[in-house]
Amino acid sequence: MTSRRAALLPFGNGSIGTVLLENAELAPDAPFLVFDQGDESTSYSYAEAVVLAQRGQAVLRSMGVATGDHFAIATRNRSEFFACWFGAALIGAVMVPASPGSSPDELAYVLDHARCGAVLVEAGNEALEAAARRGGAAVITTGADFAERASQALQPIQVRGVDPGAAMSIMYTSGTTSRPKGVVVTHANYLYAGESVAQNLRMRPDDRWLVVLPTFHANAQYYSIMSSLVTGASVAVMERFSASRWASQARTYNATLGSLFAAPIRMILAQPPGEAEHENRLRAVCFAQNLTQNELDEFERRFTAPLLQLYGMTETIAPPTMNPLFGRRNNLTIGRPVISTQLRVVTDDGREAGLGETGELLVQGDPGITLMAGYFNDSDATEETLKDGWLHTGDIVRLEAGGFLSFYDRARDIIKRGGEIVATAEVERVIAEHPAVRESAAVAVPDEMLDQALKVVVVRKLGQEVTEQDLIQHCRDRLSSFKVPSFIEFVDALPHTSVGKVRKADLRTVVHERDAASRSYADASEKEDPEGEP
Repeated sequence: MTSRRAALLPFGNGSIGTVLLENAELAPDAPFLVFDQGDESTSYSYAEAVVLAQRGQAVLRSMGVATGDHFAIATRNRSEFFACWFGAALIGAVMVPASPGSSPDELAYVLDHARCGAVLVEAGNEALEAAARRGGAAVITTGADFAERASQALQPIQVRGVDPGAAMSIMYTSGTTSRPKGVVVTHANYLYAGESVAQNLRMRPDDRWLVVLPTFHANAQYYSIMSSLVTGASVAVMERFSASRWASQARTYNATLGSLFAAPIRMILAQPPGEAEHENRLRAVCFAQNLTQNELDEFERRFTAPLLQLYGMTETIAPPTMNPLFGRRNNLTIGRPVISTQLRVVTDDGREAGLGETGELLVQGDPGITLMAGYFNDSDATEETLKDGWLHTGDIVRLEAGGFLSFYDRARDIIKRGGEIVATAEVERVIAEHPAVRESAAVAVPDEMLDQALKVVVVRKLGQEVTEQDLIQHCRDRLSSFKVPSFIEFVDALPHTSVGKVRKADLRTVVHERDAASRSYADASEKEDPEGEP
């Protein structure tokens, strides 16, 4: 990125590191990070967050990580994550966040593809440690190992003149291929995401996000942490999501903002109502994915906090659509285009969709500033997604009255399961590795709690035997838990196109009709014989 382009950014030639240092200079005692560890909490002011970053730098140096080097983090929501993130931001290293629930195979792929020379993993996760060591990465663990290395932070903090167009992270996200793609996110991307969210939510320095989603996800990084950093606000970071504790955590930490997916909201609503759950300072809770009108009403009634449905992808950086904080909302939709965002909805025949019509959502922007810089080491995928300044989301939306957009379907063959994205091709690749499987196709089926469950339709090899439980266990051994199918159905053949591709649309129709018929039969049986007696 040229200096001329950088000068047009809201923070000039600044980076994540320089914004952190500026906040520490202007308001050193202002709170920034609060970490909940169950029975106790630890807080960091902006000045103390700089010291935390210094400790992260010491750890990175001990692993041989320098400017431009890539390293991975596979931990829960812990202070060590932030230490390495902000430490890397100050020296120009590149963070590669990964789920601590990754299988060894998944982590090995990310480390190899992103060219990571080092990785921080959760203490006690011996499988991931072993996978990283086999790949030649330097490995450290959270807790005592990290603390010992961080204690070497005796030098003054090192600050590099990091170009805002330089990569800050590579975040892997499932797509249409059997392996996840690495989204390159620059310092300018992060700051733009923070500014966009902060402006749309009218954030002030006294705001505080309740962060219960994993910090290795774009949602927590973009929407909560970056908007707080650019505002001088704070975040209360929970180690993991707890439906039973969410309301009390919001109250205990004086949170004013929250971010959730639909599935966690349903889990929260499934908890018995508490006497004090409405006693909080929440002024908005953002969420993604569909809720029913009854669920929307119940949440707002119980917690006296307005819900705002939004839409975003790791690739879009800031959410391109959001329900407004003030005025008319329609939380059965993904909202309206946010300020400074230009969108198009394009039909299959290439024309602009009209009111009530569906089409693919396209987002205009500048790669590396308002849109992802591209996919790491994958020029073909980058060129397919970023065309002439427009990001092709692959998601189908419908234009509604009042400028709102409804999420309609996914052109890309992915499944969103409780806030996690599953590439069906990845699941199919793992299923295909079983010696008794000839062919398979993964499809989404409705799920009351997680929005979508995963079903795999399988054709056995001639003369081979394999059970549903065999294949589910096969997947458990090789995939993260959220990618493991809920159901396996065996058939004699799959529908194919003339060039041999599985006709997924036809398969979904058959599966949904068959499942609906089964549910109707079960409901009728229960009505006729509620006690289940013969």
